[in-house]
Amino acid sequence: MDLRDPTSAVTATLDGPVLAVLANAGKPLTVGEVTAHMPRGSEVGVRRSLARLVEQGIVSATEMGRNRVHELNRDHVAAPIAVQLGSLRLEVWRRLRAKLSSWRIKPLYASVFGSAARGDGDSESDIDLLLVHAPFPGESDPRRRSATLGHQLAGLAAELAALQLTEKDVARWRSQVDQLHHEVRSWTGNPLQVIQTSGYEWGDHKRRRTSLYTEISRDGIQVAGETADPLAALLRASG
Repeated sequence: MDLRDPTSAVTATLDGPVLAVLANAGKPLTVGEVTAHMPRGSEVGVRRSLARLVEQGIVSATEMGRNRVHELNRDHVAAPIAVQLGSLRLEVWRRLRAKLSSWRIKPLYASVFGSAARGDGDSESDIDLLLVHAPFPGESDPRRRSATLGHQLAGLAAELAALQLTEKDVARWRSQVDQLHHEVRSWTGNPLQVIQTSGYEWGDHKRRRTSLYTEISRDGIQVAGETADPLAALLRASG
């Protein structure tokens, strides 16, 4: 699926993205305004597409001052399809949220990031997903390796308070992740790229403001967890 223009999975014409733009606009738009929101196509092409859609009755055109504006005719029998075209990317995030919430071993936090989150990927782009899990057996808080005694003690306290997954839990977690790769490919045609990290490690990314943390903080679309601070959530759950 072209992540810039998911409607191209359904139709190669400009009618798909034009309808998607109008469905999401919530107000009448001029030809120029529609073109400005389009992932592809020229103003001439958009004008021709709008003329066809007005002829079919799914788009209404009215004169507003010196401008002709267009909006989706939501009474049209095909209007629900236009709304679906406008929410295809959102449907991917909805499915991810539903799937992750159904997992037996749930992520503490999960976020889509990269080109998929920004909406500038194409049909060959990965869908990048951060999955933060509870600590695996034997994992330690990175602060334990600090030269600062205060950080060492904080890391030790976190380890004593947090619940770790069992070996059986880890096997189930890995099976869930493997299955998710197949499911996302089936939903979209795009490969899933997963970064897995523990609550300890993600907390370290946050403290150090790494490039990964910065990118996810800026562009990320949260699809699991109630907070972007999974270590805090882990400690609350174990308290």
